[in-house]
Amino acid sequence: MSVACDQLTEGASAGVAPALRAVDCVANEMTADAFSRLFGAGGAMGPVLTILLTLYIAFFAISLLTGRSSLGISALTPRMLTLGLVLTFATSWIAYQGVMWNLALGGPDWIASVLMGTKGSATQIFGDRIDVIFAAITNVAENAGSTGGNAGGAAGGGAAAGLFTPDSVMWLGALMLMLGTVGILLTARIALAVLLAIGPIFVVMALFPGTRGLTAGWLRGVALTALTPLFVVLGGGITIELLVPIIRALSSNLTEIDGRAAMALFLVAAVHCALMVMVFKVAGTLVAGWQVFGLARSEKSSESIDTAAARGAAAYAAASGQVAPSAAAMTSGSGGRPSMAVAAAASAPAIGAGSSEGASHHGGDRRTVITQISGGGIEPLAPRAGSRAKGIGSRFRSPSNDTGRTPVKEIKR
Repeated sequence: MSVACDQLTEGASAGVAPALRAVDCVANEMTADAFSRLFGAGGAMGPVLTILLTLYIAFFAISLLTGRSSLGISALTPRMLTLGLVLTFATSWIAYQGVMWNLALGGPDWIASVLMGTKGSATQIFGDRIDVIFAAITNVAENAGSTGGNAGGAAGGGAAAGLFTPDSVMWLGALMLMLGTVGILLTARIALAVLLAIGPIFVVMALFPGTRGLTAGWLRGVALTALTPLFVVLGGGITIELLVPIIRALSSNLTEIDGRAAMALFLVAAVHCALMVMVFKVAGTLVAGWQVFGLARSEKSSESIDTAAARGAAAYAAASGQVAPSAAAMTSGSGGRPSMAVAAAASAPAIGAGSSEGASHHGGDRRTVITQISGGGIEPLAPRAGSRAKGIGSRFRSPSNDTGRTPVKEIKR
C-alpha cells in the first residue's frame, strides 16, 4: 500500500467523506495489484490466455474446414473485434483502468454532479454533508447529557432509565441514517472493487460462446454496483434537505432534547432506509433487463421468438390451406434459428401463389388437384413424353384404366 493510501486509511474514522476517499484509494491499488498478478508481466494467467487464444483460432480454422464459416467480412469482423477487445483489456492495465474503472466509478458520480448542480465529486460532497449532520447530532447529545448530569434530578434519572426517551430515539434514527447512507456507499464501493479486480478473467471468457454468459453476468454486476451509489446520492440529497430543519430544531434547545424533533429524525431515517430497499430493487430490475451488447440471449427470449415464429407459420399455413410445421421443426438443432426446411415450406405457398397469379385474373375459383393414389401411397402424375397439349382440353382428358389407378379429379372450392 502506498503512503498516500496509508494516510487516508488512518484518517478514515474521522467521518464519511474520509472513509470514502480511503476506500477508493485502497480499491484502486488492490485492482491494479490483482491485474498485474493475473495478466501482467509474468502473471499467473499468462499461459492460460495463450492456450485460450490458440483454441479460439483452432476452432475457427476447424469451422472453416467443415464449411460452417466462411472467409467474409460478416464472419471475420465480429471475431476480430472480439479478439482485439479481449487482448486489449486483458493485457493492458492502462486500457482496463481508463475504460472499466473510470467508467464504472466516475460515470455515475459525474451524472450525479450534473443532476445536483455541484462542482466536483457529488459523492464526496454528499459525504461531507452527512458528516455535518452527524456532528450536529453529537453536539446535541453531548449538551443534553452534560445538562442532565449536572441536574441529577429524579426526573432526569427516570428519563434516562426509559427505553424510548428522546435521546434514545434520536440515536436510533442517527444509526439508521448512517446504515442507509454510509453503509450502502461503502458496501457498493467495496463490491465494485472486487468485481473489477477479477474482471480480466471474465473478459477472457467472452472469447467462446459457451462462456459469454459469465461475461454478461459480470458486466451486470458491475453495472449494479456502479448505479447503486448514484441512486443513494440522489435520494440522500432529498433526505438531507428534510433533515436540515429537524437538526435546527434539535440544536435550538441546549437544555434538553426536543421529543418531536427526535421522532421526526427517526421517521426520516426510517423512510430513507425504505427508499434504499426500493433503490436496490429498481437497480436490479434495470440491470436484469440489459442485454449486454448481445453477449448472451436469455432462454425466455429464445422461446418467445420461436413461439412467435411457430404461430406465424401456423397462421400463414391456415390461410393458404397448407399443413403447419410443428414447433420442433421451427428450430434447428444448434442455435435455435429457423431451419431451411421451414423456410422452404414457408416459401412454397408463396411461389405457388405467384405462379397461379396469372390464372387468378381469368377465373376467381381455386382448384385443388388430387394426385393418383396407388397401393404404395400417394404418387404424382407422370408427364407424358408425347403429349404437348397445354390448353383447357388437357384437363378433361379421358380416364385411362390401363394401370389400375384412380384417375385425376378436380374439386372446386
